[in-house]
Amino acid sequence: MWFKNLQIYRLPAPWAISADELESHLAPQAFTACSSLDMQSQGWVPPRNNEKLVHVVNRQLLMKLDTEKKLLPSTVINQVTKARAAELEEQQGFPPGRKQTKELKEQVTDELLPRAFSVVRSTWVWIDPVNGWLLVDAGSPSKAEEVLKLLFKAIPKFPLETLRTVMSPAAAMTDWLASDEAPNGFTVDQDTELRSTAESKATVRYVRHTLEADDIRRHIEAGKQCTRLALTWADKVSFVLTENLSVKRIAPLDVLKEDSEIAGKNDDERFDGDFMLMAGELAKLLAALVDALGGQLKENDGTLAQAA
Repeated sequence: MWFKNLQIYRLPAPWAISADELESHLAPQAFTACSSLDMQSQGWVPPRNNEKLVHVVNRQLLMKLDTEKKLLPSTVINQVTKARAAELEEQQGFPPGRKQTKELKEQVTDELLPRAFSVVRSTWVWIDPVNGWLLVDAGSPSKAEEVLKLLFKAIPKFPLETLRTVMSPAAAMTDWLASDEAPNGFTVDQDTELRSTAESKATVRYVRHTLEADDIRRHIEAGKQCTRLALTWADKVSFVLTENLSVKRIAPLDVLKEDSEIAGKNDDERFDGDFMLMAGELAKLLAALVDALGGQLKENDGTLAQAA
């Protein structure tokens, strides 16, 4: 198993909370399916086919958050409410008022909810207590914040920090393109996005396209900054770095896929082998990436505020 995206956060290393302690903190937030009147339910589920909410492999911790949502479009609710309101008007001789319409809408919602389809979305969370990382496999910070909100509620004084680097990703990526030179251990691939810092926010995107140094420099000289850049690290992992320090479209390359194929014989062994391989390689990638961005910036304002 490999994460597709990384929203990156910092923990003190070594992290003091054991897997058993973490398990006990998460237990009250274990997932339960939506009842007939719930629009959404969210909670922790075992990452493997057992009762453990925290899966441990070689001191690395893996968790899984499930979110179930009922699919009940507002257009359907409004359509049924409108029909009920027309029936009510015919019965009482005048149209329902605002309060009556609101009550009617609530009643319609309660009636339709038990028949609504539901979808379940899983979000994986990996804690590396050895190197002090908390990584969420989410495409956007807002999805990761759902995870953080629950962790802040579950764990007293959860010591999580945002990752800040000496160089901003946008400034660093722009420098790499302007100099036509990637940082040590990295190569630049064929996808990038450059956006104007002016009010127009004019944007140029290259997708599977050779990045001609002269063309890129002209865009940079015209006031554009790199906001997304496809990179490969150590000929092992390809990914896209974004301006907000998210890592997206992570893909292990052939050399790692070959290692993964011989990692284990049964499903559990293969899963644990893949997780260990991912954890080891991505921890090295993150260390190299932070180094390429000038190192971690230590500031007091880096600590995340705990959710109320």
